[in-house]
Order: sequence, then structure tokens, then C-alpha cells
Amino acid sequence: MAKTRAAVLTAVNKPLEIMDLEQDGPKAGEARVKVRAAGICMSDWHIMIGDWPLPLPMVLGHEAAGEVVEVGPGVTNVKKGDHVIFSFRPNCGHCPYCSRGRTVLCIGHNDTSRFVMHDGTTRVKLNGEPLNVMARIGTFTEYSVCPAEQLVPVRKDLPWTHAAIIGCSVATGVGAAIRHAKVEAGSSVLVVGCGGVGLNVIQGARLAGARTIIACDLLDNKLQMATHFGATHIVNSKKQDPIKAIMEITGLGVDYAFDAIGTGATTVQIVDSLAPAGHAVIVGIPAFSATAPIAPAGMVYTEKTLSGTYYGSVRPNVDFGILADMAMEKRINLDDLISRTYKFEEINEAFQIMMRGQVARGVITFD
Repeated sequence: MAKTRAAVLTAVNKPLEIMDLEQDGPKAGEARVKVRAAGICMSDWHIMIGDWPLPLPMVLGHEAAGEVVEVGPGVTNVKKGDHVIFSFRPNCGHCPYCSRGRTVLCIGHNDTSRFVMHDGTTRVKLNGEPLNVMARIGTFTEYSVCPAEQLVPVRKDLPWTHAAIIGCSVATGVGAAIRHAKVEAGSSVLVVGCGGVGLNVIQGARLAGARTIIACDLLDNKLQMATHFGATHIVNSKKQDPIKAIMEITGLGVDYAFDAIGTGATTVQIVDSLAPAGHAVIVGIPAFSATAPIAPAGMVYTEKTLSGTYYGSVRPNVDFGILADMAMEKRINLDDLISRTYKFEEINEAFQIMMRGQVARGVITFD
């Protein structure tokens, strides 16, 4: 049995604890990966503060990249030495959604918890007791043993930090604009929330050829980041009525509106900002208890659409490689998206800095 250090959440509203864990090797269909970089993401924070009640203790982390060091029997999609990006969604390959190319909706493994391996057991233990891992990958760790189907090989010249954030914030944001909403050239777009995901929605809208891209946030520094990544207009909703400001910019409203935060209030905001026939998309995952008071009559009379996108509706096995190429060709800007890197021991500080709105994306790097 091997060892690994991992950041474990033992209780809601407590700091992550870096612990030494026992780790079994990969079984059939699994691989062991040396984690090289892992992003600091709001999804982990939602678990840490109890917005998403999940079984604890748990190894958190889901946005990461690393190097395959061992594979179990039957693994053919990756091999030792491959550079891989973790996907936090399974890909069984045979369920109705995987068969239609909508792999982020995979239901082929519903017989087990999302926090243990597909055989119902775990690969990490604390003092001999099994430990849950986030999304079956739990990437806040030096080594992760996970289903090989959740690993996507990518080009080896891609920096580890860039590969890591492709695994969540980049894929989710760019995918929301291009894969899910299919933003049209010349259109107008609103993005509410200019964190790591929101900035990538802006990049996706720019790639799609949107003519007007309005960024909305409460913090001026985040709005300045948004202009750097492609926003043509900014609205500080703490200082002005956002709907009034959006109507002054566009006249009728926007063609597409994205909520990269995920609250009842921001969902209402993106619907109210739409022009007739507009499409509003919830990208940020709300607290499980959140609701939004939408006026149905307005949806009918103006033929507005409200939808949700999970993981940007991407196809990780296809899109991670495309995004890697775009990053290396500088068609998307990941250099500036990574505002700060941290040592593993600084992980709790990294989350505090994220919540103060001081970074676009923070990344843990492992020696």
C-alpha cells in the first residue's frame, strides 16, 4: 500500500487538513496519477461551507492535471507517462447520454456513490478507515487513483497549470458559450460574475464573434479583468441598476445572458436582461436550497429561453484537446487567467483569497 498527502474536509466550515493517507493501487479500469497542478474553485468552497451537503470526511479537488504513473488491468485510453487532465464526470460510453455524445450527463454508473470507485470501495484510507473523494478523483492530493475513463490525455508541451484549469473553469466557461448556447457572431452577450468561469464565458463569447459583451460584477477589479479578456462594456451592479444599464447599452436587451454565480437573484437578473427570443443560461451551480421567482408570462410573450449547462456541455475527450491547442496557439488567454500559484500547504489561504475576489484563478502546484 502506497502513501499520499491529501487535503481533507472533516467538517463543514472547518479548514482543509493536509493528512497522510494510505492508498491502494489501481484496480481494473483505473489509473494512478501524480497530480502536478490543481485549481482553486468555487465548487470545492460550496462543499466546505455546506451549500452542497455531501458525505464527510472527503478529499476535495476536481480541477487538475497530472502524469499517469500506473494503470490497472484493461485500461487502454491512457498509459504510464501520459499527461492527463482530470474530468470530474464519468464517461461509461454506453448509456443513452454517452451514446448521444452528451457525456457530462452520463448515468451509466448510478449503482454507486459519486464519492467512491465504481465497485463501491475506496482507494484511500485514513487510519484504516475508507475515505470519500470528490467526484471519484479528489485531486487535492499528491497522487490520485481514479477511473481511467475520467482521464483525458493531452499534449505534453501544455504547462501543468494551464492543463489543470482546462479541466473545469475553462471548459465550463468556454463550453457554456460555444457548446451549450451556441452564441452567434454579431450577437450581444451578458456575463454575470467575473470569476474564473465567468471570464471564460467571456472568452468563449469572443471566440464565437459576439459584437457586444457586457460583464457584470460587484467588484471593479474583476470588471477590469473582464475587459482584458474581451468584455466591451462593464456594469458594477453595486453602483448602478444592472438591468437599466444593460438596456441603455443594448436597447432591447441581450441575445444571450450567462449566470456564472448561481443564485436565485442572479438567475432572475439574466432572464430580465434578455431581449425577446433571448437565451439565458445558468452556469454557476447554486446552493441546493436556492430558488428563483421567474415570471412565466414574460417567458411566453417574449419567447425567452432559460436553460442550465453542466460542465459547459462539453465533451471532455474531444474538447480538452481542442482547448489545449487553443491555449498553446494563444487563441484563449490562460497565461493571465492564472493570477497566482500556491504551494500545497497554502491551500486554505488560496480559498480565502479567491473569496475576497483578488484572483482570476488560483492554482496549487505540486513539486
